[in-house]
Amino acid sequence: MKQAVFLDRDGVINECSTDRVKHVNHPHQFLLLPGAAEAIRSLNEAGLPVYVVTNQGGVGLGFMKEASLLAIHKRMTSLLAEQGATLEDIAYCPHRPKSGCSCRKPSPGMLLHLAGEHGIDLSRSIMVGDRETDMEAGKAAGCRTVRIGPFDPLADHSAPSLAEAVPWILEQASLD
Repeated sequence: MKQAVFLDRDGVINECSTDRVKHVNHPHQFLLLPGAAEAIRSLNEAGLPVYVVTNQGGVGLGFMKEASLLAIHKRMTSLLAEQGATLEDIAYCPHRPKSGCSCRKPSPGMLLHLAGEHGIDLSRSIMVGDRETDMEAGKAAGCRTVRIGPFDPLADHSAPSLAEAVPWILEQASLD
């Protein structure tokens, strides 16, 4: 079984909750964060498959249609590909917050699903996110965790950006 890196989307790969973008409900609102594509490309070049796991409650709440979400993900993969970065797969939870589903982070459902589908050893894998729920999902799945943003005692590592987290991720991957 292989190791992998799981990335939350909003706040890790793309802008959100900024002056330019509050919520990403349409493809044109999807803007890559500086260094995100290069970071993913570095992980790809190191042989680490990269997956996205993202809560998208806007679908369940009616703020966007699932077709719009799929168009946003198509734009994301296209923008990343333009810079030589690839994602193996994208899992998303379309359910509204507090719906009680097993896929919405902090539940580990998306990670468990991808692990089963792609032969991933979660104990050798890393979950990267910008919220406590990402850390909780990663820990519940048995992954090591990286918090993008301020120091988080729940996380195994914290970094200001995905690009700045890559050296630690690569170091951990080489230990396995």
